[in-house]
Amino acid sequence: MALKIVGIHHHGIRVGDNGEPLDDVFDFYTNVLGMDYDKSRPQIIPGWWMNTGSTGQIHLMGGPYPSPVSKGPGKDPCDPHVALAVESMDDTIAELDRMGVPYYKSVAGDTKQVFVHDPCGNMIELHQVDQCRCTARGRGEGE
Repeated sequence: MALKIVGIHHHGIRVGDNGEPLDDVFDFYTNVLGMDYDKSRPQIIPGWWMNTGSTGQIHLMGGPYPSPVSKGPGKDPCDPHVALAVESMDDTIAELDRMGVPYYKSVAGDTKQVFVHDPCGNMIELHQVDQCRCTARGRGEGE
């Protein structure tokens, strides 16, 4: 059996790592791309969650690297990643365990997260479909 992915919620990218001023990054996403941002984003690290309409976000993650929430090499939720929603976090963890897929857990507010790496080393975040701010509904904005 495979995991039950039900949507793509955000793409997380690092910003400012090469000395780019974060104000320039914010200006690009808001004034060039015309994106709005989630003003209620938790301030865990510098950055913004840019809304891509009602169905997803781009998470711009800045600040020191590794981040203060890193769990060690290869286990930093602030590494570039794609976030996918799963139907059931409990079923997802049970299936990863059954298949012997290595993962690590993290919590952001009330949201449980599981991070895995594909065979090429790309990080994938898995979280419960109804427990994130990536969609307009999750931000309390309706859809």
